[in-house]
Amino acid sequence: MSRRWIQNPNRCADEYLDGIEEFIEFARRHNPSATRIRCPCRRCNNTFWETIENVGFHLVRNGMIETYSIWNLHGEQVDDASSSNAPRVDNVEPIVDPNDQVMGIIQDAFPFASTNINQEGEDDVPTPIDSAEFEQYEKLLKNANQELYPGCKSFSVLTAIVELMHGKIKYRMSNLCFDYFLGVFKRMLPTDNCLPKDHKHAQKVLHGLGLGYEKIHACKNNCMLFYKEHETLDTCPICNESRFKMTSQNRTTKIPQKVMRYLPLKPRLQRLYMSTHTATDMRWHKEKRVDDDVMRHPVDGEAWKEFDRTFPEFAADPRNVRLGLATDGFNPYGILNQHHSTWPIFAFPYNLPPWKCMKKEYMMMTVLITEDPGRSIDVYLRPLVDELKDLWTNGVRTFDKSTGRMFTLRAAVMRTVNDFPAYAMVSGWSTKGYMACPVCKEDVTSGWHAGKFCYLGHRRWLPWDHEWREKDKEFDGNTERHLRPREWSGDEILEQLNRLDFAPFGKTVSRTRPSTHLNWTHKPMFFELPYWSKLKLRHNLDVMHVEKNVFDTLVGTILDIEGKTKDTIKARLDLERMGIRRGLWMNRDSDKARRDLAFFSMKPNDKKEFLKFVSSVKFPDGYASNIARCVNVDGGKFTGLKSHDCHVFMQRLLPVGIRHLLPEDVVKPIILLSRFFSQLTAKTLRRTDMFQLRHDIVQVLCKFEMIFPPAFFTSMMHVMVHLPEEALLAGPVNYRWMYPIERLLGELKKSVRNRAKPEGSIVEAWVQYESLTFSPSSLSPPPPLPPTPVELDRARDEGGTPELPRRHRRASSRVFFSFDRISSVVILPPPATNSATSDLITRRRAVTTTQGSEPPTQLTAAATAPALMDHLAVGPAGSQAPASSASSVAQPVSARRRHRPASTTDATSTDASGSQPGGTISWIKMIHTRVLGLHLPKPILGPPSTLCMHHNYPWWKRTSQLVER
Repeated sequence: MSRRWIQNPNRCADEYLDGIEEFIEFARRHNPSATRIRCPCRRCNNTFWETIENVGFHLVRNGMIETYSIWNLHGEQVDDASSSNAPRVDNVEPIVDPNDQVMGIIQDAFPFASTNINQEGEDDVPTPIDSAEFEQYEKLLKNANQELYPGCKSFSVLTAIVELMHGKIKYRMSNLCFDYFLGVFKRMLPTDNCLPKDHKHAQKVLHGLGLGYEKIHACKNNCMLFYKEHETLDTCPICNESRFKMTSQNRTTKIPQKVMRYLPLKPRLQRLYMSTHTATDMRWHKEKRVDDDVMRHPVDGEAWKEFDRTFPEFAADPRNVRLGLATDGFNPYGILNQHHSTWPIFAFPYNLPPWKCMKKEYMMMTVLITEDPGRSIDVYLRPLVDELKDLWTNGVRTFDKSTGRMFTLRAAVMRTVNDFPAYAMVSGWSTKGYMACPVCKEDVTSGWHAGKFCYLGHRRWLPWDHEWREKDKEFDGNTERHLRPREWSGDEILEQLNRLDFAPFGKTVSRTRPSTHLNWTHKPMFFELPYWSKLKLRHNLDVMHVEKNVFDTLVGTILDIEGKTKDTIKARLDLERMGIRRGLWMNRDSDKARRDLAFFSMKPNDKKEFLKFVSSVKFPDGYASNIARCVNVDGGKFTGLKSHDCHVFMQRLLPVGIRHLLPEDVVKPIILLSRFFSQLTAKTLRRTDMFQLRHDIVQVLCKFEMIFPPAFFTSMMHVMVHLPEEALLAGPVNYRWMYPIERLLGELKKSVRNRAKPEGSIVEAWVQYESLTFSPSSLSPPPPLPPTPVELDRARDEGGTPELPRRHRRASSRVFFSFDRISSVVILPPPATNSATSDLITRRRAVTTTQGSEPPTQLTAAATAPALMDHLAVGPAGSQAPASSASSVAQPVSARRRHRPASTTDATSTDASGSQPGGTISWIKMIHTRVLGLHLPKPILGPPSTLCMHHNYPWWKRTSQLVER
């Protein structure tokens, strides 16, 4: 039967239902023992596992992926000729036997171990491995073919060890605990089993899959590494500090003062092409990318394209790797020791597609430093930079598993990802003082206000004839005649660096140009890379920490939180000194002076109302943490907000909570700032939108200068003006911010088992994790699925109380709302049950003939949304919403603002004949009517994923409507 039915848009047609029946039969035939299979519907995208009955239900409701015409993920075998032209949906292998997976791991680790070499010098003939590697290959092959015990067909020795080690890493089991359970399993099995007796022997079996690391001794004062030409020295030639600790004379082993762990980069890059899971994906950026106005990947940024134009030889081979580097420090002891800091350095390839890029499985730890290196971090970067220079100049011979040929792999670092303090360490540009902005550099407008450095002058980015340039009292008391700061090229920065004199081993002797803000004690290693000065974007501003700091500054000021507000007594005195904004000056009565509450800060009652609103908001698990635990209503402040909490708060809660509590002139720029971060941090960006954001952020900062005192404008407030430009250069933010790095640091922190040597525990756990990344993340079947909403309602009707996993309990009753432009509204009925769907497929009836299974009805809004400020205006506390759902959907928001159903029960809309268009429509009473000010219905098209509030009604029966941000 032809599979053209997949492209059929009518999912009620007999052809489509016959095709679903064919697919279900095919999946049962090729996976006879499987209880769950991958769901190829448009929503699941072959990522989630569902029962076969649920897969049929999903295919009727959502439709199958149009490009999934070859069912290779469900057992279909495809020859090489047809697979080369077949569209590829996902890179996850179909369900196979665990022993076959382990054999695939060995073939990936040693791709040419058993190849007969008849010709030498040809590029398509792999180079044979040496005798040591071949011996290791034979050991692994022997363990992979050896039965766990006589007669065991499901597990070999290697398969069992891989399974157990996966569990050890996933659940962070200690070595002693692993030894105990390994001994228990060994006693449970027959006496002639071959299971290793402890963790040490299991590691020996897996040693051939690991990549290892090197220990390099370092000077106690971070002067140098005992590396290469200094490897044999016992004292530092700079500070004369001993290389080893003073120990007992009877001790034969010398203990070094400081040790750096270095994990070589070349074999880890080679592994990406030796593995069948990633060899093809490493060419995605060249072969699979869609070139249009939308930026979905760093390859769409101008920096990538400029690099290709500058180095065409490097760009000619898509297998050459573009790398990003990230570093940050963390405390491996938690709260037990506040002084120790561990600094890992990660490398991650940008060649991978969006669904794999920046994932933990493809991040490579390259350096592990035992303490905060400060400005001497380039000393520890020397082995990595030497390897990067060799990868750029000479490359390394690598076997490509997808083509079966050898090629020369080259690599280049595109950018670094750091927070602002680490930015100063890696780049060498001091992020403190009058010239803290690393983009404006010496041309930044800064001054000393309220006892700290502040950065004003954002009118420089306005057009030359803009009216705000002529205003003085509304800003800092001066008119603006300066042009926007110039852009500095990499060659100019390198020229500044060459003006500094450096002594041997990197110690600075003198500065020939003290006016520069270059703050190095050693020459930065990255500038030694031949291509480094040619990159348009070398060091990246981390949007995550920028948004976090901007949120803290803004919320601390408008809530007037002590210790966090920028509206201090010093700030008021600074305004008097500047002679501007007389209304904010100190109020002096006789011999006393007091600071009155500013117009941009909330009154005590309004602050309490705002905090109560924030504490009442609930989120689906995984979308955000429980922000209510961070709210202190009586104290009038927030405590313990994480970076992601601030991210959600800034974009979702802040515009809603403040719009009726502050003056309109203050609310407007704050809402525009919220929308700025919401659009900037989207997964896909449009160049036209970035040009608009570049204009909007200048407007926002200029309005802030007319509202808040100069002390409000920290360096983080200023660097926002550069974020849209960096998005145009580097692409979407989610490939160059610290969220994935911070999550990975949290994983490393949990891997510490020996607190006396935390770095040793971390690097051993990481190498052990790397040795298993050839295989899927787990060889075990997927976990059981949570009950569907239909099953939940059925259980409640029967008087039962179904037990839900913790992450699904709060998500079972929510009302969702969002801030998007009204374009169209889709009203969905309650989905049909699984039995009803199976009956549809069997009898091949139209979906519309079954009650409650009508297809979605498209209702286009009669009028576009009003302006942004008109949306967020608040009506009186007794505002009403319409009782008729169909009519309210077609009306603008402003026409419905002052209405609400008289009854709190759910109402349904009916036409003249009494039928319900589009199925059952349930209108929800919003709890926070006064805070929201209007009824916000929205179509729920799937599981909860956006901001929500409590309501005791199944989520799949609700409707809602999109309103403008």
